[in-house]
Amino acid sequence: MAEIPSVKKQSFFFLCTQIPKSEIFMLPKYSRILLKLSGESLMGDSKFGIDPKMLDQYAQDIKAITDLGVQVAIVIGGGNIYRGMNEAETGIERAQGDYMGMLATLINGMALQASLERIGVITRLQSAIKLEQIAEPYIRRRAIRHLEKGRVVIFGAGTGNPYFTTDTAGSLRAIEIKADVILKGTRVDGIYTADPEKDKSATRYDKLSFNDVISKGLKVMDMTAFTLCQENNLPIIVFDMNTPGNLANVVSGKAVGTLVS
Repeated sequence: MAEIPSVKKQSFFFLCTQIPKSEIFMLPKYSRILLKLSGESLMGDSKFGIDPKMLDQYAQDIKAITDLGVQVAIVIGGGNIYRGMNEAETGIERAQGDYMGMLATLINGMALQASLERIGVITRLQSAIKLEQIAEPYIRRRAIRHLEKGRVVIFGAGTGNPYFTTDTAGSLRAIEIKADVILKGTRVDGIYTADPEKDKSATRYDKLSFNDVISKGLKVMDMTAFTLCQENNLPIIVFDMNTPGNLANVVSGKAVGTLVS
């Protein structure tokens, strides 16, 4: 058996203690993923900002899959810091508000980068708008090269354009880097027939086709983002990111969350 690099030994053996021995050396199902996180998920139980416990959990879960050899790119929203407001109420025009939201995604990206690097995961933050002091400019080939070298790449500032969501940025970047799948981490464990937080009778789907999602009127992501995935045959898995270990289960091919393909 090949020697495990020393920098990865600790988390590798920790992960092994959490997985049945028969599955320890199972190869991950996906070799390159795009992980889409909402900014709100970083709030934890707070009403605003970043919960250090959630940040640490996410970093540990991401490290666990990089130790398995999975190449990880991340797009994170900024709703925990700033969410575009109604122009009529605030006087802030939509385009200006969207740029403010882009800066919020970079704050979250910097926080996640710091948490990952604190536990030994080399991470690069790339921005779709120019902020040379804190982030590399987004360059597709450079991003792919970072991934090939085992670095985590965080894409900040959305697409760099107003009127597009971070869901759209996630779909676009996933297609550009030729990711195998988009993993959409949420607070719920998949796609339901209705909002499970409001309707207790809602049931979860295990698998759906793109056409099923459209015909049933289910909300997976905004239509621009969803159409990009559909046209490029890029599968989406919606799962509960707030359960420790779920990310490793998903990339290992376990039946976690809802698959749209």
